[in-house]
Amino acid sequence: MKKLLPFVLLILLLSACNESVSITNEEIPDSSSLTETNFEPMPNSIPDDFGFSLQFGITKKNEINTFNGTFTKDLITAGTVTTDLTLTEEEMVSIYEMMKDVKFAGTKHLIPTVIDCAIEPYGEDEWEVLVNGEIIRHSVSEAYCKPTDDAKQLIELRDYIFDLIQSKNSYKELPDAEGGYE
Repeated sequence: MKKLLPFVLLILLLSACNESVSITNEEIPDSSSLTETNFEPMPNSIPDDFGFSLQFGITKKNEINTFNGTFTKDLITAGTVTTDLTLTEEEMVSIYEMMKDVKFAGTKHLIPTVIDCAIEPYGEDEWEVLVNGEIIRHSVSEAYCKPTDDAKQLIELRDYIFDLIQSKNSYKELPDAEGGYE
């Protein structure tokens, strides 16, 4: 039995080495802007300086900016329009709790290991979140047909925040977008 154990371990080691994944630069569209960051965990309670800026959409012209208390809407061919828009304390706490749940401040794997197809046009998200004097940045691309679990979590978080924005009267008063993206 003792002679069999090293043989079994050798077979397991060799079989694990057979599964390799290779990624070429051609398979990752502009991966330099898609970051993987690592920070300390977010504090349990929301810090006084908590705020964020989130640019999103096909051209990243939509922006939720809690530092300035504004929302900018992409009107596509008609440019952009910005309105004052403030989230309530309850909404900010809810967003902060969701960020903690998805471990926003931790390492994020936002680029798929295997890229077998791409979508065009695609949306992109640029996050800047301030927590206790530290800025946490993440970039998410929706170019990939099979986004990572981390990317899906950040996209769901963005959608949740955007749903809050769309429920506000100041958003409902904004003009409709004109045209579209090809």
